[in-house]
Amino acid sequence: MDRVYEIPEEPSVDPISSLEEDVIRGGNPRFTFPFGIIFSTFLYCGEAASALYMVRFYRKNSETYWMAYTFSFFMFSSIMVQLTLIFVHRDLAKDKPLSLFMHLILLGPVIRCLEAMIKYLTLWKKEGQEEPYVSLTRKKMLINGEEVMIEWEVGHSIRTLAMHRNAYKRMSQIQAFLGSVPQLTYQLYVTLISAEVPLGRAVLMVFSLISVTYGATLCNMLAIQIKYDEYKIRLGLLEVLCITIWRTLEITSRLLILVLFSATLKLKAVPFLLLNFLIILFEPWVKFWRSGAQMPNNIEKNFSQVGTLTVLISITVLYAGINFSCWSALQLKLADRDLVEKGQNWGHMGLHYSVRLVENVIMVLVFKFFGVKVLLNYCHSLIALQLIIAYLISIGFMLLFFQYLHPLRSLFTHNIMDYLHCVCCHQHSRGRVENLEPSFDPEERQSIV
Repeated sequence: MDRVYEIPEEPSVDPISSLEEDVIRGGNPRFTFPFGIIFSTFLYCGEAASALYMVRFYRKNSETYWMAYTFSFFMFSSIMVQLTLIFVHRDLAKDKPLSLFMHLILLGPVIRCLEAMIKYLTLWKKEGQEEPYVSLTRKKMLINGEEVMIEWEVGHSIRTLAMHRNAYKRMSQIQAFLGSVPQLTYQLYVTLISAEVPLGRAVLMVFSLISVTYGATLCNMLAIQIKYDEYKIRLGLLEVLCITIWRTLEITSRLLILVLFSATLKLKAVPFLLLNFLIILFEPWVKFWRSGAQMPNNIEKNFSQVGTLTVLISITVLYAGINFSCWSALQLKLADRDLVEKGQNWGHMGLHYSVRLVENVIMVLVFKFFGVKVLLNYCHSLIALQLIIAYLISIGFMLLFFQYLHPLRSLFTHNIMDYLHCVCCHQHSRGRVENLEPSFDPEERQSIV
């Protein structure tokens, strides 16, 4: 579990000399300005401020239920964000009263951002000087189709800055799927039934939408990093753009369908949505209990059984929150030491999108045939068609990424086209379809381009 939460983000370097036969010595590490940390902090503060403004607005207008739900979503995500940062930085074992106090008043991301900026400025002033404390890090890298092992000397300050970046990546996912998704969904629902969009609510929805898109994009990047933790991975602008379009279309279409479905059936929609979420939540635990495996004890050295169980429950809640609105890009496996399925399981991905597509079609049809005309002044059929097309386009961008833009696609023994060929034509055995894990033997690799 340490690798899941503390994967070092090594700086990009160029190999300059051979250290030994199979290892190449990397050049001096480079450190970049922490744009991601500042952006995550900005999203957190912006969404928190706009949520509190809307709480005050609803309270002033005596809209108790709207105020209560808005405040609940804000508080839950904020508390989980503080706990995530404390857990990643291991603050409970350190003497940092100021940091703990800032977390207590829900301003932990702000003080962490200041710490990261101070660390960056310190590195910038000492650029070119050798650090007294360094550690060696080895990563595999694909250069011109060949796999090489590269070794870096990473200073303590650079590793600390990388830990800040990784902590904010996890924080952004917590904020996105445990706070921004329910907040955005609820504010869209309120807008739909009230037929008005105050400026404060519009600002809150914009912050939530950006947070969800950013969190989903990071979800893909972290999934690749976790699955291939032995490799140095670089994502170019085209790959990031493809992931962003894919995730934006997938999440917006899914959430709009959920809102329209909920606005149509109102309280009758709650059992369906709750059952959907509970199935995703308990699926990893059912597989864990059926496997008969023991509870993993490598999450944290000082954790008791209760602490380990608490962390696992938090992870499964986050996993369910992600899969409820989009594909998590990882399959949780509680019986495994790393808690995730490392193989590139096309069957799991295909099953998720097939089930979600059927769900979306059913909910859209419910809206089309039972939706109240007062809700919208537009043609229900056109809205339903546009939402389904948007979801299908997102699936198309997902297939495009895995077929042509995945940074380690040459490691796949089977690609998207192979899997579709197996499913559609039934020319291969079922065993081959289910065993689609990437092989690390160079002789068995197959290019997908």
